[in-house]
Amino acid sequence: MSLILVALVTLLAGGLGWGAVHLKRRLERSERDRRRAADELNRRLSELFSLQELSYILAGSLQLDRIVEQVVRYAMRFLDAQGALVALAAEGEAGDGRPLRVTAAEGTLAGLAGRAIAPDDPGLVARSLSRERLELVRSSSGEPTALLADVVVDSAAAVSLRAHGVVVGTLVIANPRDRAFAPEDMRLLSTVATHAAIVIANARFFQMVQHAKEQWETAFDALSEGIAVVDDRGCISRANRALAAMLGAPLPAVIGCDLGEALLGPSPALLDLLVAARQGDRVQPVVLRSPALGRTIRVNAARIPVPAHDQSVVVLVEDVTDQQALEAQLIQSEKLAAVGQLVSGVAHELNNPLTSIAGLSEFLLEQQEFGTKDRGHLRVIHEQADRAGRIVRNLLTFARKGPGEQAAVDLNDVIQRTLLLMSYDLTLKDVTIEKNLAPLPAVLGDRHALQQVVINLLNNAAQAVAENPPERPRVILLSTWVDDRVRMRVADSGSGIADAVLPHLFTPFFTTKEPGQGTGLGLSITYSIVEAHGGRITVERPAEGGAAFLVDLPPAPLATDAARRETAEPAVAPPATKRSILLVDDDPAVRRMVKALFGRDGHTVDVARNPQHALDLARTRAYDLILADAQTRAHEHLFVEQLVESHPGLKDRVLVATGDLPPAVEDALARLNLRYVRKPFNLRDLRDEAARVWAAGALS
Repeated sequence: MSLILVALVTLLAGGLGWGAVHLKRRLERSERDRRRAADELNRRLSELFSLQELSYILAGSLQLDRIVEQVVRYAMRFLDAQGALVALAAEGEAGDGRPLRVTAAEGTLAGLAGRAIAPDDPGLVARSLSRERLELVRSSSGEPTALLADVVVDSAAAVSLRAHGVVVGTLVIANPRDRAFAPEDMRLLSTVATHAAIVIANARFFQMVQHAKEQWETAFDALSEGIAVVDDRGCISRANRALAAMLGAPLPAVIGCDLGEALLGPSPALLDLLVAARQGDRVQPVVLRSPALGRTIRVNAARIPVPAHDQSVVVLVEDVTDQQALEAQLIQSEKLAAVGQLVSGVAHELNNPLTSIAGLSEFLLEQQEFGTKDRGHLRVIHEQADRAGRIVRNLLTFARKGPGEQAAVDLNDVIQRTLLLMSYDLTLKDVTIEKNLAPLPAVLGDRHALQQVVINLLNNAAQAVAENPPERPRVILLSTWVDDRVRMRVADSGSGIADAVLPHLFTPFFTTKEPGQGTGLGLSITYSIVEAHGGRITVERPAEGGAAFLVDLPPAPLATDAARRETAEPAVAPPATKRSILLVDDDPAVRRMVKALFGRDGHTVDVARNPQHALDLARTRAYDLILADAQTRAHEHLFVEQLVESHPGLKDRVLVATGDLPPAVEDALARLNLRYVRKPFNLRDLRDEAARVWAAGALS
């Protein structure tokens, strides 16, 4: 019994010992698991705090350089690595063949910062750009790992930076602690890469937006037109420098101003435009006169595509004052051209009858058999024909595109001779002329046309001052000077030019005089002559009153003036012998007048029935003078062209009677370099030109 009891006690004691040992082992294992879990928890918490710290740092900046530097620095610290880098793909590229640039590098890889990496580089950095997952490279054989073609490390891990479905670059860690990457290191590296990729992409987007904003603001301020963003109250919330300059205020002072008030004063003209723009209607620009600016402006507006509650409108303001002036000048030129064509045709039809009326009346006045009363009638006919001839010449001058003659002209001499010519008339009107004439170079042009300019301007000035009350002086100041151009100014002390008259001053047939007192062609002819000489004419309204006309002309080339001095016109000799003359003109009245004139002087005049008859006569007979109308044609060609071509020896004996010529005919005559007399001509002009032809022939 006692033996059984002892055995039982012994067994019980052994069982308890084994259980205690087992329990102890379980407790020890549980403690190790707890410590491992605690270490893991501490590690996770540390990673979490580190990631949170990195997030705070990355979220605090949108500067790309700072962001990548922090990513590299923290990645090295997390993995306790010797080196790290971030390489970013070029912006705007697509596909796997994008070039890379090391944007940030630390530790043993710091020397790679800023380096460009070719897409076909065989190293881990370029290769990882096309990988979806983290790539780990460690050599068990001890061979180095190639980061780049010429850069190796013992071991490395690379993960592509992917955000919004786009790979922006790669993060590379080299030579971690213990030369190996733990699984938790890989997880942490992936987490850092995911977060960094989003922040880097956002920073790039911010840079793009900022760059676009800078470009827009630069363009906004560079525009010469004024631009304003106007709120629903019509106040300027944003403006460019051009608008500020237009309003004459610094840019900050413009913000908050009422745009309509600043541009137009109390006028509501801008309100309808802004209302239509806010409603989304397509508005037409309006042209308004701005009293505040003293300029003409064109205003356009459009709604900004923003949320419906925002009624902001962008307004474009253009200064079109100069543009309108140019357009008005163009319209004026077109009017002058149109009237010129009309006048040219009318004047041409008047030339021949006026030539015969003036010539025959003058021819009859030379006869002695008429009584005093008849001679008085003839004198009236001749004077009126001469007056009509002057009007026709004015019309032709107006219609011509260029000066009739090209010679060096002393403008001061033209002025002096014109004043002598007009002195009697100016004295009758009690007009005082004050001259201030500086020495001038010659101008190239038509002396008679330039004299017409001086006459017209002096006549206008004399008529203006003649209406002055007795207490106001009647003075015309005529001055000349030269800078880069030859300039003449005719200023009067009259009552000035009304605003309503000013826009029509150079319009043909516009006059403020009573009917019968003026044709309205004086200033328009002056305008055409000056323009044909390459010059400009402008009008001024001086502060002291009256009006002033300023003419500027280009100086003649020096060679032209020298040639003028060297070339002498042969003296006109009286006809000592009887001459034979061939007359070629379609108008019977002109033929009658010319034949009577030269026949009375004893010369023989043959009248050709037609151009072909004239060519036949010129071939079979010797003529001392061939007087031909410029526009006479033979077989679709000018008669004088055919004559000179078929009989070159007769060129010096040809005298051309010209009126207003089409450009082609004028060019042909200029090319032939023939002498001419202008229709309507008087007997003295015709005799003088004929004498010059004969004198030149005698000299040759």
